Amino acid sequence: MESGLIDRGTAEVYAEWFRALADPTRVQLVALLAQCPQAVSVGELTAALPVGQSTVSHHLAALAAVGFVQVERRGTSSLYSVNPRCVECFPSAADVVMGRRPPEPPPPCCGPDTERSQS
Repeated sequence: MESGLIDRGTAEVYAEWFRALADPTRVQLVALLAQCPQAVSVGELTAALPVGQSTVSHHLAALAAVGFVQVERRGTSSLYSVNPRCVECFPSAADVVMGRRPPEPPPPCCGPDTERSQS
């Protein structure tokens, strides 16, 4: 059975992804951003959710840390969008964990190095 074991590094990456989505507000943020055709501000996101701006900012930072959310800096403003590469690779992580796909290293689709930052 050891051949089906996910290697520790892959398991740690996947655990970070799942941990980032372990909060209902974060799930709502990802779902909301996935429906937005362009990057949006914290204010726009706050208006759509029943939580305050500091809470939205905190959750966006957690989602950006694992690469689910991209941050685009425009002057003193930050705009947020979902990372489309994560939309593609996250389901395969769930399939690997649930035994529907053979263990493989996570694709380099998500992570802090995939964020966009523009000045």
